[in-house]
Amino acid sequence: MRPSILTTLLTTLALAVSQTALAQSCPQPLAAATRLVLVTADSMHTPTATLQTFERAAPGESWRASGEPESALIGLKGMAWAPALRGVARPNEPRKAEGDTRLPAGFFPIGRSFGFAASPRPGYLQIGQGTVCVDDPSSPAYNTVTSRAKVGWRVHGENMWRIPQYRRGLLVDYPTDAKARAGSCIFVHVRLPGSKGTHGCVALPEARLEALQGFAQPGAVLAVLPREALGRFKGCVP
Repeated sequence: MRPSILTTLLTTLALAVSQTALAQSCPQPLAAATRLVLVTADSMHTPTATLQTFERAAPGESWRASGEPESALIGLKGMAWAPALRGVARPNEPRKAEGDTRLPAGFFPIGRSFGFAASPRPGYLQIGQGTVCVDDPSSPAYNTVTSRAKVGWRVHGENMWRIPQYRRGLLVDYPTDAKARAGSCIFVHVRLPGSKGTHGCVALPEARLEALQGFAQPGAVLAVLPREALGRFKGCVP
């Protein structure tokens, strides 16, 4: 084998090994993702953010933008670190807690599309009378979308069919439990006119959210970070 061919092969192999190592060192579920919805804000205390979508052919490869940056609303008080990433938090940065009106910062799988109307999307959740997301830490159904018929009316939760923001949205698979009391019922939902922030979700205009439902269908990951923290995940996020 000629030296030039051997050098090319070794370089290609080294690059592949490097990409694999990088993918394995990134936080899950980001490490295995090929579609990304990145939400960044100027600080952890602002309710406005920038959302942009990215794609890549395989884990470990570089992200490429698949859409233009756009404005989004997040928590009224900004964002706060989810339990899984508190190890990267600075001492003065907030940690997510139930009822704090902050969007969890971290990396989360985007789940099923939902809305008031019927839809042919695979796995779609149609919100009907009785659909509730439980935010009561005393309930075994905490942080799940279920029905009043199953949990009763004494359990505290969001009666989703009565909330206009939920006429279209995406579930966020936010891992928490009642013991942690680190927030629940995290969605990407409709941004209503005049809104200045959410109770801990991401809000977009309805037309843009409809497009995002299509983008997220194959299993995208939501990344939520203050811009100053992007460097803590160098090589993992765009």
